[in-house]
Amino acid sequence: MAKFSYTAISKDGERKTGVTDARDEHELAQQLREEGYILVSAIEEESKKKLELSFNFPIPLKEKLFFTRNLALMIKTGVPLPRALSMLASQSSNKRFRKILIKIKNQVIRGRKLSECMKDWPDVFPEIFWNMIRIGEESGNLEEVLHNLSRQMEKTYELREKVKGALIYPAVIIVAMAGIGVLMLVMVVPKLAQTFEELGIELPLTTRLVIYSAQFISHFWYIFLAVLVVIGFLLRQTLKTEKGSKFFDKIMLKIPIVSSIIKGTNTAYTARTLSSLINAGVPIVKSLEIISRTLTNYYFREAISASAKEVRKGTKLSEALRPYSKIYPYSFAEMIAVGEETGETADVLEKLAEFSEAEVENLTRNLASAIEPVIMIFIGIAVGFFAVSMIQPMYSMLQSL
Repeated sequence: MAKFSYTAISKDGERKTGVTDARDEHELAQQLREEGYILVSAIEEESKKKLELSFNFPIPLKEKLFFTRNLALMIKTGVPLPRALSMLASQSSNKRFRKILIKIKNQVIRGRKLSECMKDWPDVFPEIFWNMIRIGEESGNLEEVLHNLSRQMEKTYELREKVKGALIYPAVIIVAMAGIGVLMLVMVVPKLAQTFEELGIELPLTTRLVIYSAQFISHFWYIFLAVLVVIGFLLRQTLKTEKGSKFFDKIMLKIPIVSSIIKGTNTAYTARTLSSLINAGVPIVKSLEIISRTLTNYYFREAISASAKEVRKGTKLSEALRPYSKIYPYSFAEMIAVGEETGETADVLEKLAEFSEAEVENLTRNLASAIEPVIMIFIGIAVGFFAVSMIQPMYSMLQSL
């Protein structure tokens, strides 16, 4: 039996809502017909709660890393799984994650497998996660699988934080300069515009553009903010489409340094994830298909997806990856070939992941110093345009005296 929230209506148009037990929607509709009502809509309480939770923010990787690492430790020390989930839920600082873990614990108590419960929350536990858990449950080696998962997540987290850290300085500079620019338009330009108007100076086009921009932002700032929000929303929606994602990812792969970081992070993620899946006992074709659905760059997803199809036909992975040497380094396929020959593919992939992560670390270390001159050039152009636009009328006035 399940609990259903329902809405029903009588022949007289009387509306009725409530919660009741029923095997399914058909039985619920029958119950309501006997009471003189027609079922309008119904949703299972469990599904309703999941839906409510799904509107919250994503669970941070750090939370999931803490959960995986500590779950492995608790299983190793012999703590029963329901109790371990309950303890980890109480330790979680994320309200949504805490609720999900409690629900999973209750389902485990009822007899469901952990992997099956995690599968119900794909935005929290991706396919690679619950697949590896399932392999661990079937092989009786859940502790080792959780350890491998936590190690992989830790490396992914470290790599992501390094990239974020390298981008913080340029982002702060850009935001600060944008803020200063808006303040100048709102506070300084209107006073200069008033002075020019009182003096009756004929203004050049660039000066008029700056003044019109300042007036628009000052008087219609809410429209300005609304336009920014709409542009951001449309851009986000466009990036969710295949064409938009493909176009954006192509541009990112053309930008120096940024392209190298994207290639390095995707190569490291592919190598480490594939190594973990192979070690867990997941078939290589299935592993490649899982990875192709988790990579963030369109071209890397396509490369792994196409490689999976070739491997399914009997082609070696190293051969399947050779046509994609523009995104995956040439050494990637060559080293995998060595692993295939020696039977140590998983170990070779782990070494490749470590090498790629070291390369990304070196690139991120130099990213700020590489981007700084470009930012300074753009800031110089913006400041120069503003200064010339405001000074030119004054200079013209002095010449006419």
